[in-house]
Amino acid sequence: MPGAVPLTSSHALNNATLPFGLALANKGFAAVLENPHLRGGLNVYRGRLTYKAVAESLGLPFWPIEQAAA
Repeated sequence: MPGAVPLTSSHALNNATLPFGLALANKGFAAVLENPHLRGGLNVYRGRLTYKAVAESLGLPFWPIEQAAA
């Protein structure tokens, strides 16, 4: 439970997310194209749905990120 060990859980969250934040800060959107974890978390790019499950659930077109970013 995070509330039971707030300092430890804060450190763990920071250690898990900091590399992604640094990649975005250093490389910009190119980091999303290079990193499968960042790419997997992207739902919308420039108004196009890039996450298949979200597009299907809404009945809207799905755009793979490679097509949406082109």
